[in-house]
Amino acid sequence: MTATPPDPDPDRTPGLEPGGGVRPGDTPPESGQTSGLSHRERTPPKATTGRVVIAIILLFAVLVAAMLLTKAFLLG
Repeated sequence: MTATPPDPDPDRTPGLEPGGGVRPGDTPPESGQTSGLSHRERTPPKATTGRVVIAIILLFAVLVAAMLLTKAFLLG
């Protein structure tokens, strides 16, 4: 047995003109739709995660700058 098509049958749909169009002002028939998701979507990361990463990068940059300045003043 074949599955029924998701679109309405044009021969039994009222308001269709020859060729499948609709008259001005009419709403075309809706196609079949699926609902739900095929898989669960991941939750977006929280804003604090981005802030922590930026803080760690800035801390690392400050430490490297401090080491380079210390080395420059001690050897210079």
